[in-house]
Amino acid sequence: MLITRDDVLAAAERIEGRVRRTPLLPPAATGDPWLKCEFLQHCGVFKTRGAFNRQLAGVETGEIGEAGIVIASGGNAGLAQAFAARQLGLRATVFVPEAAPEVKVARIRGYGADVRRVGAEYAESSRAAAAFAHDTGAVLAHAYDQPDVVAGAGTLAEELLEDEPSIDTIVVAVGGGGLYAGVAAAARGRARVVAVEPELCPTLHRAIEVGAPVDVTVSGVAADSLGARRVGDLAFAAVEAEQPVSVLVGEDDIVAARAALWADYRIASEHGATTAYAALLSGRYVPEPGERVAVVVCGANTDPTTLAG
Repeated sequence: MLITRDDVLAAAERIEGRVRRTPLLPPAATGDPWLKCEFLQHCGVFKTRGAFNRQLAGVETGEIGEAGIVIASGGNAGLAQAFAARQLGLRATVFVPEAAPEVKVARIRGYGADVRRVGAEYAESSRAAAAFAHDTGAVLAHAYDQPDVVAGAGTLAEELLEDEPSIDTIVVAVGGGGLYAGVAAAARGRARVVAVEPELCPTLHRAIEVGAPVDVTVSGVAADSLGARRVGDLAFAAVEAEQPVSVLVGEDDIVAARAALWADYRIASEHGATTAYAALLSGRYVPEPGERVAVVVCGANTDPTTLAG
């Protein structure tokens, strides 16, 4: 299934008033990118857009009942779904891997969700969430591979291109690919997409190489938010519609970019959200002369004590 701009526009209408329209920061100097400050979104992450779209659509159709919703998440998607459920008066159950950062788990609980730690990786939590949905009647919300979730994520690109229609290129981080697929839907025919992944979490890059989504081994500093083992089908459908520029960055690149965002902008970004900026700072993606580039800084759920200076 290919998510389209019409899907994104419908999502924007549905979630209007529920999410923040985040600012687009202009370049600080010639050659710098625009920064889409999505880390200022409710819950500090773009996933709040897709969470509201998924739940509001489920309420509209009567799909979501007393058992509420259930999701497996490395942290951010669960945080967003828990927040949206609290706002809408729904029950939420969130399955997270054992290694999920406590800063995210504590906030999920703070929004009133039932948090259950299962497995060493997201894939194990995902299986447990699916079993819970089957047993209880809770509606399964996916972290990145559902149409409503993807279309909701795409609304940030719609905002970005409304605010600055001259943007040529949008740079996004990729884990399971929900943000990439949504941005691609909104931008198709208007701006190219650069899809950036850690070298240790290359789900989209590997899918492009072999021509289909496949499991990969994931690890590294950004694995808590970009650690899906397989890119989503909706993301791969976006690849088949219009192949992105696929870029891999190293661990040192991500750490350096995170430090630079803090030093230069006072943006406290998590490693996964910093991955997009790392492509530019490291030179792994070099814009053409005059190319107008925007980078999505998509999450800020990090421990600020790990930022120096």
